[in-house]
Amino acid sequence: MRILPSTILLTAAATSVVLALSGCAGSAGTTSSSPAAIDSLDGSSLTVYNAQHEELTQEWADEFSAETGVTITLRNGSDSELGNQIIAEGAASPADVFLTENSPAMSLVDNAGLFADLDSDVLDQVPDAYKPSTGTWTGIAARSTVVVYNPALISEAELPASLEDLADPAWKGRWAASPSGADFQAIVSAMLELKGADATSEWLTAMKANSVEYKGNSTVMKAVNAGEIPMGVIYHYYWYIDQAGTKENSANTALHYLKNQDPGAFVSVSGGGVLGSSKNQAAAQAFVKFITSKTGQSILQTGTSFEYPVASDVTPNPALPALDTLDAPVVDPATLNSTKVTDLMTEAGIL
Repeated sequence: MRILPSTILLTAAATSVVLALSGCAGSAGTTSSSPAAIDSLDGSSLTVYNAQHEELTQEWADEFSAETGVTITLRNGSDSELGNQIIAEGAASPADVFLTENSPAMSLVDNAGLFADLDSDVLDQVPDAYKPSTGTWTGIAARSTVVVYNPALISEAELPASLEDLADPAWKGRWAASPSGADFQAIVSAMLELKGADATSEWLTAMKANSVEYKGNSTVMKAVNAGEIPMGVIYHYYWYIDQAGTKENSANTALHYLKNQDPGAFVSVSGGGVLGSSKNQAAAQAFVKFITSKTGQSILQTGTSFEYPVASDVTPNPALPALDTLDAPVVDPATLNSTKVTDLMTEAGIL
């Protein structure tokens, strides 16, 4: 989650680098089929409203700029902040591309009719499971819902079989979450789609009574690691990032995957789309195509964000379990509703 937006200007690469890379334009993972097509973008500029990890998007932008000569300005913020900003700006938005961590903010903009249709050669790079039925934006990465737990406080055999089980009073004070963040709200959005409004409302009311609230998934993990609480509901990559580093915030913890197409096995799709108001449609479409290309997705595979690639047959970081082993529920990302979720969470007294 990001609180304050910042602006990072990524300058175009030297002409010699552009020419060297454009010679490979017809190979897998590039943004176009010919050097001439890449050269036609040179000198263009894009403004990207970015709610994804800043380091990850900067890597994507650096590579794309080097390949095409396109200058990219990133305006960084949170999913909800930037999604609502685009809604407020409407057809006057300076944004060419919108990137998110979760899909409800994409649906917010999509439902307002502000996205252009993505080119078919962009959509063709992404399996149906990781893009919305509308075809107006696409998945660019994914993250899995997990239970992080402290084996000194609770054994794996004692863990809940379903996210819904946490509504039982027996779990009062024994689990944590970060309800104010877009990550957890996306999980609730999946429950809303899978179980309906009444069941979700009842679960949220029980959550208010049973859970301990922290601000941020990393804070939840730290609390579990410190023995403050037996377990928490987070996204997987927080744990894997810490495990790849010092392990100071996760050494005393383990992950549990609920699977069984449970709401607690939800895989959230990060989104990318082109604004219909963009005056730089060709470059904007090319950038989203690059992100979902083999080159762009390989940045996920080898980078430090530990998110899942979802396109161009790129496998995840070897440390991660394969997506097809998670037995996640099938959810059309286009159906996830941030407004209804926040309304329900507010009614339950969580927000």
